[in-house]
Amino acid sequence: MSRTSFNELLESGAHFGHLKRKWNPAMAPYIFTEKNGIHIIDLNKTVVKIEEACNAMKSITRSGKKILFVATKKQAKDIVAERVKAVGMPYVTERWPGGMLTNFATIRKAVRKMGSIDKMAIDGTFENLSKKEKLMLSRERAKLEHNLGSIADLTRLPAAIFIIDIVKEHIAVAEAKRLGIPTFAIVDTNADPNKVDHAIPANDDASTSIKLIMDIVCKSIAEGLEERKVDKDKADEEKEEMTDEQRTARLLAEEEEEIGGERKPGLKRKPVNAGAQGKPGSQGKPGAQGKPGAGRGGPRGGGNTGGGPSRPRR
Repeated sequence: MSRTSFNELLESGAHFGHLKRKWNPAMAPYIFTEKNGIHIIDLNKTVVKIEEACNAMKSITRSGKKILFVATKKQAKDIVAERVKAVGMPYVTERWPGGMLTNFATIRKAVRKMGSIDKMAIDGTFENLSKKEKLMLSRERAKLEHNLGSIADLTRLPAAIFIIDIVKEHIAVAEAKRLGIPTFAIVDTNADPNKVDHAIPANDDASTSIKLIMDIVCKSIAEGLEERKVDKDKADEEKEEMTDEQRTARLLAEEEEEIGGERKPGLKRKPVNAGAQGKPGSQGKPGAQGKPGAGRGGPRGGGNTGGGPSRPRR
């Protein structure tokens, strides 16, 4: 069963594109017609693309990876923040910090700085500072929280990135493409769908359209997280069962050894230092020290180390 329908998208206004003069020719396969100078998006293709994107994101979250959501435009930031926070995914709704993906180590330093300020407030170090230092740290903390607070739990690069309006967020698209991170996006008629891996052709300016698509996406992510939890519980149960079986097998083996623990006939014990003493029957062969000319560390009369009389010097 499809996650959405043609009528739901139509009611939300997802079919409205941009003006005809602002269109991108790469969006031609997703445009149904033109009316009153405005392009109309083919919602049948939108339904298919939403289904494909949701299945891909569900598999990503089921594997335990994170998806970063990016929406800095006014009509989308509150909608995205509210819905993404409910599923525990990181998001960026303020200005995109340049190099957030390509220079992720520096961004993590800023996040750790925010954590160190919080630690100072907890352990009492903050109280020993002067009034001016307290004020400066408080302002720095508020600024970091405003810009990076939503990605504080993102300890590594995300497995995928979901973008609303790739024209406005072109820097995020370029960084993800450079690092090979899969990209999902709501693409309007003024954008190039070939710049992202999974394009959802829809209206990225109407809040109703954004709200509907985000509800569908977050629902698929929640399904992936739920399936991951079920798989994890099942794996733990199997592990416990395997441990019990192994324990039972060990107890049975020990009982059998106690009952019939005699050594089977025909099995000979291996000599301890067989390699050092040489194989049986090889006593007549000289060892490494008995070979003539084995080294020059013998007497001055020559390299005879076999113990015989040395040849007289002429």
